[in-house]
Amino acid sequence: MNGCDGAPEPSFLELPDRSAKPRTTGLTHVLDPGAGVAATADLLASADRHIDIWKVGWGTGYVDRALQAKLALLAEHGVAACLGGTLLEIAFAQGVAMDCLAWAREAGFGYVEVSRGTVDMTIPDKRALIRMASRDFVVLAEVGAKSPGERHAARYWPSECLSDLDAGAQLVVTEGRQSGTVGTFDEAGRVRPEVVEAVVSAVGVERVIFEAPRAAQQAWFIRRFGAEVNLGNVALSDVLSVETLRLGLRSDTADVTRRAHSEADTA
Repeated sequence: MNGCDGAPEPSFLELPDRSAKPRTTGLTHVLDPGAGVAATADLLASADRHIDIWKVGWGTGYVDRALQAKLALLAEHGVAACLGGTLLEIAFAQGVAMDCLAWAREAGFGYVEVSRGTVDMTIPDKRALIRMASRDFVVLAEVGAKSPGERHAARYWPSECLSDLDAGAQLVVTEGRQSGTVGTFDEAGRVRPEVVEAVVSAVGVERVIFEAPRAAQQAWFIRRFGAEVNLGNVALSDVLSVETLRLGLRSDTADVTRRAHSEADTA
């Protein structure tokens, strides 16, 4: 098989199975902090098949004059555009959540994130917002706070995840932020395994996107759940390197490739 530039694609290694797009597991969800159209086009040219959900984060969609061009590029490359949750939270706090959703729909977003990590929002408020958003969007519901100290105690995450899915969310997202030092992780960036296992036990690993911005965190989830784990808040510059982690092409997860080779030999 040839790549888009005509060069032959390598096929001499035995690697873990990876589902092709459109897929429901093994999702790579990226965080866009405000990339320009040219940068977006450049990344999609080389890595569109490895990106499933593109989150326009940090409220940048509200101020980006080139948003429409960016969303058109994403649609052309089969990448779902998701509005980040903080913007919707701020709209909720100002009593204009419906206006925010109407704008997102008109702009061309197909996904929205519903979170309650920035402003005061009750579980019933969140459920109502998810129900409202799910009429027009695929909803990703985030659990966890965005600051150290965990305002929303992680022991309540499983019940909140179940509530979110019941209200109409398609997937839940465990908070990690761009820093990888809150929510799913301690302040040093180490995974809190008891939090992860509690959420997975409640809703199943296939319904969870784990925000994991750091390579060591991504490797931990791949070693624990395999190449088809859903990873979120991946930096745009890390898309290809995350795929190599999934395939065991880096030392951090090389044992994944060895297992695939061993299984092929014994099949």
